[in-house]
Amino acid sequence: MDLQYWHDKWEQDDIGFHEADANPNLVAHLHKVAPAAPARVFVPLCGKTRDIAWLLAQGYHVVGAELSLRAITDLFRDLGVAPQMTRHGPLTRMAAANVTIFVGDIFDVTPQDLGAVDLVYDRAALVALPHDVRGQYAAHVHALAKAAPQLLLCFEYEQSAMKGPPFSVDIAEINRVYGMHYAVTALSRKAISGPLKTRLRGSKLADQTTWHLA
Repeated sequence: MDLQYWHDKWEQDDIGFHEADANPNLVAHLHKVAPAAPARVFVPLCGKTRDIAWLLAQGYHVVGAELSLRAITDLFRDLGVAPQMTRHGPLTRMAAANVTIFVGDIFDVTPQDLGAVDLVYDRAALVALPHDVRGQYAAHVHALAKAAPQLLLCFEYEQSAMKGPPFSVDIAEINRVYGMHYAVTALSRKAISGPLKTRLRGSKLADQTTWHLA
């Protein structure tokens, strides 16, 4: 995984993947798969997603992991809170009421760092990773969260239509990396919209999918 690629994306403000509002698939499906608040939700490769503000507003506690310090500085600014920042081994821990983010390489995060997790919400992590990293990532997240269930969002499109990321991740790929640990249930399939749809104009298949892993 090319970490500098993502640092450059944030420094250049090239973040077309960032959504201004909470993801509608999270809003539609969280209640189907998550324990009641104040359960603890892990958001890997979280960026400054507005999904965190939405989860906090529902009474959930959030723990995240993100490579970019700039992204998490923006996140706490958007939340309107000043985090406590401490060094945590190779990571930087930034925390405020009900939200803790570990800044650095997710593969440096340990289960001891993360603590208890009731649900993993993967909104844009698995699809951000190339094929040869996904298996390692999935095994690491499974170990970090101690087999907690997941709400997983993916994209499916003709990979030849776009280099990615985000990459196309279909049910066969989900089963390849997670099938030994979870039963995978489809929750929704919708046509891709927004800037990604424009990039995929030449693709006959272009869907966003939502999955429950339990």
